[in-house]
Amino acid sequence: MNVISRGFHGRRRDEGDRLPPGQYLVEDFPVLSAGPTPRVPLDRWEFAIDTEAGVTHRWSWPEFQALPQETPTVDIHCVTEWSKLDTSWEGVSLDVLFEDVDTDASYALVYSYGGYTTNLPLEDLLDGKAWIAHRFDGEELEPRHGGPARLIVPHLYFWKSAKWVRGIRLLDDDHPGFWETAGYHNYGDPWREQRYEGD
Repeated sequence: MNVISRGFHGRRRDEGDRLPPGQYLVEDFPVLSAGPTPRVPLDRWEFAIDTEAGVTHRWSWPEFQALPQETPTVDIHCVTEWSKLDTSWEGVSLDVLFEDVDTDASYALVYSYGGYTTNLPLEDLLDGKAWIAHRFDGEELEPRHGGPARLIVPHLYFWKSAKWVRGIRLLDDDHPGFWETAGYHNYGDPWREQRYEGD
């Protein structure tokens, strides 16, 4: 007796399977910021990786644009409970930026124009998990959404995807960032509802 008919190809994955607990879907792209929107001229923009040994790797805007680009389509989840599915970005994988970086660090403190910071384990930025994105939905990334470039770490709550990104400081020990020192969860896994300290 056949348990599965020949015409059955498995259950189609629907939006509910992609929505973490406690989240609701939005069609628009809400704008949430902790302060004023920085305006960074492209001729003064740079991105840096500072190692724990004091070595700095820097890219100007033209150098950053010349790197291999990727176009990830990912779901994003905000700690304020909205989720947006199938968002389309263009940018540079952190794997590319880290190719020539010699480090034994375990942690990263991401810092932005305007003073914002957020912390992550370094492993959450590598192996195809994160990008520095400069385009959204086929257009240049607007300043209100983090342009000219922002970090995208889609498997964590979106506050970890720092807007107006300026650099990454590699550290041997974990140092909480802006929201983490204000009581947000240190890691921020949306599937485990790690919104606030103690979750």
